[in-house]
Amino acid sequence: MRASAVSAMLSRRRCFAAAANRIRPLARAFCDAPASRADAAPGGVPGSQDRSQEVGGVKAAPDVLDVAVVGGGMVGLAVACALSNMPLTKNLRVAIIDSNPALKSRNYLTKSSIPDSRVSTVTPATISFFKDIGVWEHVQQQRHAFFGKMQVWDYTGLGYTRYNARDVGKEYLGCVVENKVLCNSLLLRLQEELDDIENVIYPTRLVSLTFPSKSKQAGMKPTSSEPLSAGHSTEELHRSNLVKLDLSDGRSLYSKLVIGADGSKSNVRQIAGIKTTGWNYPQSAIICTVEHVMENDCAWQRFLPSGPIALLPIGDNFSNIVWTMSPEESLRHKSMSPEEFVMSVNRALDFGYGPHPRPNALDHFMEKFFSGTGNTAASTKESFEVPPKATGVVSERMAFPLSLMHSHDYVSKRLALVGDAAHTVHPLAGQGVNLGFGDAAALAKVIAEGVSVGSDVGDLTLLQRYEKDRKAANVAMTAVLDGFQKIYAVDFGPLNVARAAAFHGAQYISPLKRNIISYAMGDTKWPIFS
Repeated sequence: MRASAVSAMLSRRRCFAAAANRIRPLARAFCDAPASRADAAPGGVPGSQDRSQEVGGVKAAPDVLDVAVVGGGMVGLAVACALSNMPLTKNLRVAIIDSNPALKSRNYLTKSSIPDSRVSTVTPATISFFKDIGVWEHVQQQRHAFFGKMQVWDYTGLGYTRYNARDVGKEYLGCVVENKVLCNSLLLRLQEELDDIENVIYPTRLVSLTFPSKSKQAGMKPTSSEPLSAGHSTEELHRSNLVKLDLSDGRSLYSKLVIGADGSKSNVRQIAGIKTTGWNYPQSAIICTVEHVMENDCAWQRFLPSGPIALLPIGDNFSNIVWTMSPEESLRHKSMSPEEFVMSVNRALDFGYGPHPRPNALDHFMEKFFSGTGNTAASTKESFEVPPKATGVVSERMAFPLSLMHSHDYVSKRLALVGDAAHTVHPLAGQGVNLGFGDAAALAKVIAEGVSVGSDVGDLTLLQRYEKDRKAANVAMTAVLDGFQKIYAVDFGPLNVARAAAFHGAQYISPLKRNIISYAMGDTKWPIFS
């Protein structure tokens, strides 16, 4: 092939991402050698034995990807699902690398089983994202529980706050969904979008990452006038500018972009040498599922001396418990008999540690004084209620330590971190996974914007737009949650009075109440009036 013809071909390849006729998603190979062109199905569409693709007349190697997502949890699957649903990115070659056997399960989960203790409270912003990418309809076919009311109070009995979706003209404040339902729904949607989902999911572990060196990128970049030999040297040149991923099954992949979605102890983050700031809280969280005699339709949270306890509806007569306490107390509560544990839960949510909040002169003054600050929120006149009693614990009790962590950088050349790989927060407001889904939506959007103008999806300048968007919002939420943890970790008379004043303010100052709700729902990015 003449040099001029090859140069023209390479020029077309560089512009190919902006064209409407992009390549189909890459299916992974089951053998080391690329399949032959003769194995392709009729019409130029790769068959089951041919994992290669044609790009500008040149066959792409089966181990070369556009995006490699390391981590097949909720956030990693959300990134892959978002990319597969957007017109600009649906034909990118994407792989999901995770050895979790649960990724093979892609059937609706029965609603008649006992709810799992691992749940997430998804916000309306997350639900909107899921609807956009076609996932929410699958969640609706499985167990989930909307709630439109929430009550927050502390053990001193000095104040409480009620929130209602009607305060901001919404039908619900959030929805509690089991983590396995979220993962399953994302997988079901991916299966609808991809003809070859089995070839997109690699059931293995990442062993190492090798990033292209600057000298290679600078020294091996061809010019339009340089003649290139076809075949092996062209393939080597292409791979030298990609990230090499070595897997535990002995195979290697090459990708333009690696997305670390592998949790708080992210292997991707550690290999990339990205530093973090954080600390461990002197607390652990107990999670489990409890049963009531009637259905619970409200989210409840009470701040206790050792940390908050939350009671979240999960559907039917079940609720989820998230109880923060000292590590020693968590071990003791795990070893309690079921009967003792239920008694301890009911005590923590009702009469234990202190009295119920009662109306007093301050309440009447606050209600009257702030009644003229605008349209009064619907929940302002709602009285304190006692949560429904638990009658039994119906799941395993699980405990895990709590910590705060934030990565100094979310991105580097050909790398992006999402979810817990980039940040972890205290679970007291159930915001952790929603921050991760926000990352997934923002990163997918930035990648699509890059594809639309023909940019390299691993370009640092492009990825920094994602970091700029998400880091500020995530830092703000992290600071708010850490501040709450510290304020409620101290039992001190004057501070207790100050907390009570904050409860009264949130209950009776309608503009403040609406802003708190909007921020928690994900409708606003900042915890201030907007």
